[in-house]
Amino acid sequence: MSTRYEVAPGYRVNVRSGPSTRHPIVRVLPLGATVAINCQKYGEWINGPYGTTNVWDNIAPGEYVSDAYVHTGSDDLVAPRCS
Repeated sequence: MSTRYEVAPGYRVNVRSGPSTRHPIVRVLPLGATVAINCQKYGEWINGPYGTTNVWDNIAPGEYVSDAYVHTGSDDLVAPRCS
């Protein structure tokens, strides 16, 4: 079973088709959501409740959320880099 990470409390996080706010929103995570991170890649810098980062988390095929909204407990990558 893969590790699941909590999304920042009180936030409905936009899930995008790629690692930037220029990519369209494909869905919105509900309050209290947890996500499994398949892989991570670098993209647009985002400022969020867990700091400022350019790391984006791939949570499903074609679905990315900024790591600034996911509590991984690390400023570094916690999953393999997306190819």
